[in-house]
Amino acid sequence: MAAPETAARTEVLLVDDDVALARSMATLLRRRGYVVALVHHGRAAMEYVTRNRVELVISDIFMPEADGLELLGLLRRCVPCPPFVAMSGSGSYRMNGMLKTAAMLGAARTLAKPFETAQLFRLVEELIGPPAGLTGPAVPSGPAGP
Repeated sequence: MAAPETAARTEVLLVDDDVALARSMATLLRRRGYVVALVHHGRAAMEYVTRNRVELVISDIFMPEADGLELLGLLRRCVPCPPFVAMSGSGSYRMNGMLKTAAMLGAARTLAKPFETAQLFRLVEELIGPPAGLTGPAVPSGPAGP
């Protein structure tokens, strides 16, 4: 599937059914200077990526309507395929196993919740570079996860 060409450009698509966490992450990334689109389930994310150019997808794995692994499968058919970051709560064998599965299926990185804000910023900058206009390191610390 070819990536759609649209006038609007989104650097980061953030997908998480934990609305409070997703809004917090989106706010942090926007304050950092990134353009962020936010959706709360996998099906909405799939619809979004078929209509918009996305440079990076950060997605929870366990969500209603379609999970993060289904979204990753769809993205792998896009040309170009944006990097995918799989997120999941840490602490359980099942969730850690799902992060490993996501990595085996092509996720560029995995992120175990809770995580530090600095870790999120480093990961995004590694995958798509700093936002336009960023000068020097301005990486705050502190947890971004639940």
